[in-house]
Amino acid sequence: MIPAGPLGLARPAAVAVALLLAAPGLAGPATGAAPRGSATSSTPGPVANFTAAIDRLVELVGLAGSGLLTLVWARVAMSWFSHDVTKKIQAKDRARDALVGTLLFVAAVSGLVWGLAHWVVTGS
Repeated sequence: MIPAGPLGLARPAAVAVALLLAAPGLAGPATGAAPRGSATSSTPGPVANFTAAIDRLVELVGLAGSGLLTLVWARVAMSWFSHDVTKKIQAKDRARDALVGTLLFVAAVSGLVWGLAHWVVTGS
């Protein structure tokens, strides 16, 4: 059992992640399959399988990252709109930390995507 956090979001978030990982429709249509009645083989080749796996991995990393950033910024927003002055002061510090974390995350993800694209194009 996953304990609920201060906002009670742990259980719904865990259920949402489990549903997203189990959903077969997120991977998109099968790539590399020949149309019905075609003379070519109907099994996708290793390149199509690899491309589909990388696409799925990038999609899952993006979903996980966006969920994480949503939770970070939701905590900032909950403190920001509070009537308590102490929480508002904490919200300014959290907003700065969340902004720095978001920029680092975006830099890391864009570097990963660039690195994969460079590897696919150049082979090195």
